[in-house]
Amino acid sequence: MPTDTLPLLAAAFASGLLGSAHCFGMCAGISGLFAVNAQVASLQTQVPRAIAYNTGRVLSYALLGALVALLGNTTVVAIPQLAAPIRLASGILIILVGVQLAFDWRLLQPLEKAGAHLWQRIAPAARGLIPVESLGQALGLGLIWGWLPCGLVYSVLLLAASTAAPVSGGLVMVAFGLGTMPAMVATGISASRLARFMSGKRLGAGLLIILLGIATLAMPVMKLVGGQSHHSM
Repeated sequence: MPTDTLPLLAAAFASGLLGSAHCFGMCAGISGLFAVNAQVASLQTQVPRAIAYNTGRVLSYALLGALVALLGNTTVVAIPQLAAPIRLASGILIILVGVQLAFDWRLLQPLEKAGAHLWQRIAPAARGLIPVESLGQALGLGLIWGWLPCGLVYSVLLLAASTAAPVSGGLVMVAFGLGTMPAMVATGISASRLARFMSGKRLGAGLLIILLGIATLAMPVMKLVGGQSHHSM
C-alpha cells in the first residue's frame, strides 16, 4: 500500500469516528431495531446482531470503495495528468466534510440526492429482513443499508476513488466504516446519551477533520512544487 494512502486512511477513520453525530440522523433508526424490547432482550442477543448488521454495512462500503477506485484508476491511466488534481480534490473534500460537521451546513446534500434513485431500487429488498431475528438477517440488512444515500459516505468514496487502486480504495472505506462502528453498535444501548455527547463534539471533530484535509492537500502540493522546481533547474 502506498505511503501516501495513509493520510487518507486516517482521514476516513476520523470522518467515521468523529462524524458519528451525522450517522445518528441517517442510520440510528435502523440500528434501533436491535433495541426493540431492550428491557427484555439480553445484551447477548442485541450486541451480536448489531455487530453483524454493521459488518454488512462495512462490507458494502469496502465493495463501493474498490469499485470507485477502479474507476479512478481507469481515469488516471487514460489521463495521467489528472492524478494530482484528483488528490487535490480529495483534500478539499475532506475539508468540506469537516466544515459540514463543524457548522452543520448541508454542503453534501447534492451528493445524497444523486444516489436517491439507486436507493429507491434497492430499499424494497430490506423489507423482508425486518424484523431482525437472526444474525443472517442482520448481516443482510447491513449489506443493503450500506447503499443508503449519505453525503458523508459519498465524500469518503471520492477519497477512495483518489487512491486509483481497488485494494486501497476498499481499505479507505473499511477505515471509515470501522470509525462509525462504535457509535452505531452502541446506538441500541445508550443512543440518547451517546447522541448528545457526539453532538456536543461536532465543532472539535469538524476542525480536526479540516486539519486532516489540509495535511492531505500538502502532499500533492509539495509534489507539484517540487516538480516545478526540478524543471526550472
